[in-house]
Amino acid sequence: MDDKEILHHYLRVRRDNLLGKLDGLSEYDVRRPLTPTGTNLLGLVKHVASVELGYFGEVFGRPSGRHLPWLDAEASPDADMWVTAKESRYDIIELHHFAAAHSDATIEAMPADAVGSVPWWPEERRKVTLHQILVHMVAERAHHLGHADILRELIDGSAGQRPGDHNLTPRSPEEWAAHRAAIEAAARQA
Repeated sequence: MDDKEILHHYLRVRRDNLLGKLDGLSEYDVRRPLTPTGTNLLGLVKHVASVELGYFGEVFGRPSGRHLPWLDAEASPDADMWVTAKESRYDIIELHHFAAAHSDATIEAMPADAVGSVPWWPEERRKVTLHQILVHMVAERAHHLGHADILRELIDGSAGQRPGDHNLTPRSPEEWAAHRAAIEAAARQA
């Protein structure tokens, strides 16, 4: 695999990981704000799908043709970070798949050194390559997947990318409670 293929692979994996955070949760749980700034799981999916359409569409002269009203000038600030009652989980997941397919088509059609322009970046940084945007979007996805990891753990205690994730130390619920208590004790002592 060359660098472009490796980055594309990581982007695809992170897409799947993010959607997996919604599995088995109620409509309320995927939408409810769990931080003071309102961060929620379905809003994260909406946001990254919207961002991906911009970076792999408009930046490389390949607009998707999909209107995203939450990005309009008159839209409320951060309207891409939460889901209205009129927007269904299906709508947002479909948008995520649409954005992925559109992005994949751009990535597959263009060489890594293809040049684009990011109109919302400062003038001196607008000129980019596909490689640069792939790195940017893998980082963007990983950033928001980290948020989703924490939100999901707050909702139902699920941790890691999937059940049995080998990156997590295997512990029973009681062992996790003891582990957390030890960390809490150390924090209080400090």
